[in-house]
Amino acid sequence: MSSLRTSLILVAITAALSGCGKSIESEAKTKADTAPALLLAAEDLSTLGLSNFASGPVISGSIQPERRADLRAEVSAVVLQVLRENGDTVRRGDLLVRLDDTAIRDSLTSADESARAAAQSFEQAERQFQRLKTLQAQGMSSIQAMEDAEIRRNNAQSDLVAAKARVAAARQQLQRTEVRAPFDGVVSERKVSAGDTAQVGKELVKVIDPNSMRFEGLVSADKLAELKLGQGVHFRVNGYGQTPFNGTIKRIDVAANATTRQVEVLVAFAGGSQPKAAGLYAEGNIETHSQQALMIEDAALVRAGDKAYVWRIKGGKLNKAELQLGERDSRTGDFAVLGGLAQGEQILRKPNSALKDGQAVELAKAAAAKPAASATATATGN
Repeated sequence: MSSLRTSLILVAITAALSGCGKSIESEAKTKADTAPALLLAAEDLSTLGLSNFASGPVISGSIQPERRADLRAEVSAVVLQVLRENGDTVRRGDLLVRLDDTAIRDSLTSADESARAAAQSFEQAERQFQRLKTLQAQGMSSIQAMEDAEIRRNNAQSDLVAAKARVAAARQQLQRTEVRAPFDGVVSERKVSAGDTAQVGKELVKVIDPNSMRFEGLVSADKLAELKLGQGVHFRVNGYGQTPFNGTIKRIDVAANATTRQVEVLVAFAGGSQPKAAGLYAEGNIETHSQQALMIEDAALVRAGDKAYVWRIKGGKLNKAELQLGERDSRTGDFAVLGGLAQGEQILRKPNSALKDGQAVELAKAAAAKPAASATATATGN
C-alpha cells in the first residue's frame, strides 16, 4: 500500500513538472508572439554576400624614410651656429650648421701664397729654358745647359701643381665648415649646439624626406616561400588609429637575421596617403592568398563565451543563429563565415540586448504604407 502511494505521488509530481515546463515554454512563446513588432530601417539590416577574403603572413616593423641623411662633421672644429631646429623644413643647399673656420682660412691663405710663389718660379724657369733653347739653336749654348734649364722648368711646374692642389684642398676644407641640406626635407634630429667641439665623424643633424616614407617590415623566415615582389600589403600604423594603409612589396632580403630568424621586407605605399612621421610602429598582413567568402562585420556579432551569434531575419521574425567563424580579414576587420548562415540572408547590423527570439519584424517602409492603405479602405467604405 505504501509503495503504491509513493508511485502515485511521483506520477503526480512528474505530471506537474511537465505541465509547468509546457506552461513556461508556452508563456515564452506567447510573450514573443505578443511582443510589439520591431520596426527596422533599411540601414539597420545587412545582406550577406560573397567578397574577397585576403590572408597571409604577419608583417611588423616601422615606417622609415627612403631618403635620409646623417650629416657628420668632416673637419675638427668648434660649432659656431646651429641654424635649424627639429621639425624645420629645409630646401636643398640651406645652411644648417656653421663650424669655426679660422684655422682653415689661415691654411688657405698660406696655400694661396705658396701657389703664387710657385707660379712665379715656374714662369722664371720657363723663360730661362726658352732663352737657352734659342741660344742652343744658334750654337751659342751647350745642350747640357739647355737640358739643365728644362729640368728646372719641369720641377717648378711640379711644385706649381702641388701648390694648386693644396689650395684646392684648403678651399674644400673651408666649404666643409658649412653643413648644408643635401635635399628638400625636414630636420628630424639635432645632435649639437653652439660651443660643442665637433670631431671628424661626429653626428651634427639628421635630415629626412617625409615624402619618401616606406614600411620596413620583418616577416618570419618560415613564410619566405610565400613572398613575391608586387604582392599587396595591408597594415595599420601606430598613431593613426584604425586608418588602413596599403602597399606593395618592393624588395625582399635574401638573408634572414641570424638571431630573430626574420627576413626584412620593404613595402612601398600605394596611393597618396602615407604617414609623415618616421619611426612609427606598423603591423599588418601580406596578401598571399585571396578567395571568395561570406564576410560579416564584427559589430553584428553577439558573443557568449567562445560562441558567436547573429540576429537574422527569417519569415518576418528575429532568429538567433549560432555561427562558425573563420579567420579575420586584416584589411576590413570582418570575419569569414564558415557555417550558420547562407548567402543572401539578412541580419541585424548592430543588435542590442533587448531583442527576443521570435519577435516580429517590420520594415519602416511597410509600416509607413499601412496607415495610407487603411485610409484608402475607409474612404472606399464611405
